[in-house]
Amino acid sequence: MTPDKTKALSADPTHAMEKDIAFKVEDLNVYYGEKQALKKIKVDIPTHSVTAIIGPSGCGKSTFLRCLNRMNELLPNFRIEGEIIFDGQNIYDKNVDVIDVRQRIGMVFQKPNPFPKSIYENVAYGLRIQGIKKRDLLDNIVEMSLKKAAIWDEVKDRLAHPALALSGGQQQRLCIARALAVEPEVLLLDEPTSAIDPIATGRIEELLRELVKSYTIVMVTHNMQQAARVSGSTAYFLLGELIEFDETSKIFTNPGDRRTEDYITGRFG
Repeated sequence: MTPDKTKALSADPTHAMEKDIAFKVEDLNVYYGEKQALKKIKVDIPTHSVTAIIGPSGCGKSTFLRCLNRMNELLPNFRIEGEIIFDGQNIYDKNVDVIDVRQRIGMVFQKPNPFPKSIYENVAYGLRIQGIKKRDLLDNIVEMSLKKAAIWDEVKDRLAHPALALSGGQQQRLCIARALAVEPEVLLLDEPTSAIDPIATGRIEELLRELVKSYTIVMVTHNMQQAARVSGSTAYFLLGELIEFDETSKIFTNPGDRRTEDYITGRFG
């Protein structure tokens, strides 16, 4: 392959990082035009764990999350410095295939965003883009993905029905199923329960406890109780800086920075 062509991220374990680290973020600076959104972020995100990202509005949480699968490149005037190492390679290297990055590092957004298609076609969408046409294979992957997202029993008899007819919580689980269908290694969640009711929120949290057995999950949340319930590690952002990153139990009971404590206890933010 010639140097100017894009390539998939390496799957060679000899080039991978320590097996317990999913992302190694080094000196990350992010700009939108002249405005700096993230400042010198340095953090190692563990594999097969839920990492929660907390902090007040406008502190850079979602910007950081979108950096992990290059979604920010879709925004105007975006510029990045530093490295995000995934599977032994900087995902921002000019030779890395962005489509491969986004397939291996899936994303679910704050507001459920099913396509105006059937439930079945929502889940099969990414597979069809990959060129998968065999109906029996599509059927198997759709069923498996809906089961992984804990929604199969609710929709198995109406797969041809419009996805937009589902409740908000069901739509969000459908979006998770859609992300899982292309077999990612990482799932990024940007406040996945902020637009749904408490009962649906509980179901999503139960789902995350199951999914983390097979996937690395990084989740932005404004709900600190949720972070405490489902995450193994927590990162606290403030004004574009990573103030503290540690095990969730330590962050919530014995934070190392006064600014973290002020936010956790409600004195700030």
